[in-house]
Amino acid sequence: MAVDTVPPLIGAQINYLLSHAPFSVKVEQMWSGCKNPNLLDRFTLVIPYCLDYIKWDVIYNALYPLLAPDIIFGADDESFQPYSGKSGKNRLADWNSRDPTRLLSLIMELRDSYVAYQRKRIGEVDDDRLKFEVDTMLTREPEEVKFAVPLLDMNLNKLVPGCTWRHPQKIFLQVIFQFGKKYSTAPPPRLKLISSLELKALFSIEDFKLPSWLDGMCTAEYLPTVEELLNSHIKDAVSSIETRRKFILALAPHFGRPVEADSVFCRKSTFLASCGVFTFLVYFSFSLQFPKQKPALVLQSCQHFNSYGVPVKSSTLADFPWSPRWQPSEMAERVFDFLADESLNFKKYCNQLNQH
Repeated sequence: MAVDTVPPLIGAQINYLLSHAPFSVKVEQMWSGCKNPNLLDRFTLVIPYCLDYIKWDVIYNALYPLLAPDIIFGADDESFQPYSGKSGKNRLADWNSRDPTRLLSLIMELRDSYVAYQRKRIGEVDDDRLKFEVDTMLTREPEEVKFAVPLLDMNLNKLVPGCTWRHPQKIFLQVIFQFGKKYSTAPPPRLKLISSLELKALFSIEDFKLPSWLDGMCTAEYLPTVEELLNSHIKDAVSSIETRRKFILALAPHFGRPVEADSVFCRKSTFLASCGVFTFLVYFSFSLQFPKQKPALVLQSCQHFNSYGVPVKSSTLADFPWSPRWQPSEMAERVFDFLADESLNFKKYCNQLNQH
C-alpha cells in the first residue's frame, strides 16, 4: 500500500509556516493534484481574521516543485485581486522554493492586502453612522459590520510566571453594527468579548459582564470603560492563582506532597492518600471562581478496577464544608476531615463493585 507523502520542498514551506506564523494557522486538508495520487501538493489554509477565519487553497505542483503556488481565495472574495494592476515586486515575483520562509511571507503579504481590501469595501458603504465609526476604528463588511478591537495595551503572556503560551494572548471586543433601510432608527451594536483559546486557563471572558452601551455613544467612547473593568478582572485572575497555590500547599501537611500538580495556573492537583491498607488518589480541580466556588474532588482507587481494567473512580464530590472566608489551613483541614469519612464509603463501594 502506497503512503501519501508531501514533496520535501513543499513540506519545508508548510512546516515553517505552521511553526513561525504570528497567529494560529491550520492546514485543514491536503490532497493531490498530479498523476501520482500519493503526492500531496494542495491544501486548505485556515487563517484567523476579524475574530473569524478565512480559508484559502494553496495549489502547488508536485511535478514542478520549484514553481510558485497558486492561491485560490474564498467564493465570497471574487473581487479580491491583490496583485492586479500593481507594479513592483511581490512575494510571487521573486519566488524561491528552496527558501522555507517564502510561503509564510506570501501569506502575511496577502493577509495584509485582504485587510486593506475589506477596509476599502467598508468605505464604499453609504451609511453616515458607519462612516463615522470607520473614521475612528477599523471595520469590515456591509449590512452587518464587525469591528475587531484589541483591548488592553499589555503583554498578557508575561503576567503568569512560567507560562508557556506560544502565541501572544489577546482579548478583543467584537462590535457588530447593523444598518440599512429596514431600520427606522439605528439599533445599538451587538457586543461580545472574544479571546485566544489558551487564555481561558487564566481568565474566562464568559464571566465578564460588559457595561451598557449608552444612546449616542461611539466605539471610541465605550472602550476606556471596558478596558478599565477588564484590567481589574485580569489582575484579580492573576492574584487568584496565588490563592489556589496557597490552598494546595495547605493540603500538604495532611496528604503529603502532591504526586501531580499544575504549577503554572494551579487549576489541578493530585494527592496519594490511604485509609488503613486502602490506597487511593484524590483529584482536586479548581474553577476560576475559587475560593468562591469550592474545589471539585474525585477519588480513584489504586487497588480496584472495573471489567475493562480501568481504575474505579468516585463521582464528583462536593458535599463538604466550605467557606471562602476561611484561611487556607482551615479549608484544607475541613476537606481532610471530610475525606477521612468519605474514603470509608468509597472503599465499600469499590469492594461491592468488584464482587459483581
